[in-house]
Amino acid sequence: MTTETTPVAGLPRLNEPAPAFDALTTDGRKTLDDYKGKWLVLFSHPADFTPVCTTEFIAFANRADDFAALDTQLLGLSIDSHYAHIAWMRSIKDSFGVDIPFPIIADLDMKVAQAYGMIQPGASDTQAVRATFVIDPEGVLRAMVYYPMTNGRSVDEFVRLVKALQTADSQKVATPENWQPGEDVIVPTPQTAAAAEARMSEGFDTKDWYFSTKSL
Repeated sequence: MTTETTPVAGLPRLNEPAPAFDALTTDGRKTLDDYKGKWLVLFSHPADFTPVCTTEFIAFANRADDFAALDTQLLGLSIDSHYAHIAWMRSIKDSFGVDIPFPIIADLDMKVAQAYGMIQPGASDTQAVRATFVIDPEGVLRAMVYYPMTNGRSVDEFVRLVKALQTADSQKVATPENWQPGEDVIVPTPQTAAAAEARMSEGFDTKDWYFSTKSL
């Protein structure tokens, strides 16, 4: 016996251009091109005035300066009106003493959510799941992470991920599990037998021909 599921059409793909958008936000209209030249973390939440989403927005707000130091902008989204977003931002300020310093897309027609695959039929046909997208300064989608409705994200992880992506780009390396700035990075694996033989004497911390690390 098989269970049929409804496929999510048009899911974006890593290392390809992120879907363009032109959307109303709490800071006026925003397009993807507005973020050209900067990194962008675009994240969706199921609904305003919900407790898990509130904790996430507070966390993103509290780390906004850390993202800014990485030349990274934040942009939220839910399928609510911009009036609801404004009211929720004011409520967070009144109840928790936290200003929300980034805009929120009002995606009532679900165009942005559908373009980014934020609507997951197995979770909800009318709400965006907790999806997060990291887009680089060229508008290329570099990472995407989906969480269920019931569980909040780790904002610290997205700060770490942006740092890791930027380091990988600038240094032409990879980063190991839970890499933190200052730790060793992974040297690209040799692509030929001769390069593999040479690797053993290239001065890296080499455990085997395919696994070498170095400090930056």
